[in-house]
Amino acid sequence: MYNISQSRKLFLQKKKRRHITIRVCQVSILLLTILLWESLARVGVIDSFIMSQPTRILRTISNFQNNNLIHHIGVTFFETIIGFSLGVLIGILIAFVLWWSDFLAKIADPYLVVINALPKIALGPVIIIWVGAGTQAVIVMALAISLVITIMEMLNGFKNADAELVKMAKTFGANRFQIFTKIVFPYNLHTLFNCLKINIGLTLVGVIAGEFLVSRAGLGYLIVYGGQVFQMDLVMTSVIILAVLAALLYRLVALFEHIVMKSVLK
Repeated sequence: MYNISQSRKLFLQKKKRRHITIRVCQVSILLLTILLWESLARVGVIDSFIMSQPTRILRTISNFQNNNLIHHIGVTFFETIIGFSLGVLIGILIAFVLWWSDFLAKIADPYLVVINALPKIALGPVIIIWVGAGTQAVIVMALAISLVITIMEMLNGFKNADAELVKMAKTFGANRFQIFTKIVFPYNLHTLFNCLKINIGLTLVGVIAGEFLVSRAGLGYLIVYGGQVFQMDLVMTSVIILAVLAALLYRLVALFEHIVMKSVLK
């Protein structure tokens, strides 16, 4: 039977207490913010018509059938997942091609920098003309925002793989594809998951931006519609749901990372 030393037990207990303290502080800040928001709205310090208030948001959520909230959440979730998946797959593929050919990488470098700096919302009208209004335009907008980041992050990671391991593999006669699959890509698993965590948020931003422009469904559409008809409760409810959705998607990526890394380290 493996016995844990006393110092190790103390360390684990201290780590657990710290984790619990952090969680308690996080929940306390959230509850305090909600309580303060509700209190200030009730006494009139905050205009509840403009800023809404927690009880009105809960009432809006409870009337989800009348507001068709489930449908709009589903539309935004679907568009985000499709845009995120395409962005990751296409981004990794392009990064692989640019890693394979240093000549192409040098040609593409200034264009990637410029496209990354370009405000993607300016491409909205062009995207609508290219692919038409609707879901496809929203997904392309999400791709426009997240794709270049994926390419640049993964390409940088591929280029910075362990040089000594690469040299050793070459001396044993490994070809470029073998070097990529056996050394470069596994070496960059952490880079990949960091990129995924960034991209899930960027994709959601792209989806909402696209829904602002062309969609007739989704949380972005609800925000625009609520603002147009002065239903600020609907606007704030959509914003709160977006925040929860973003947190859940991030946790899904983190859970996937945990599962993959655990299997790799076995």
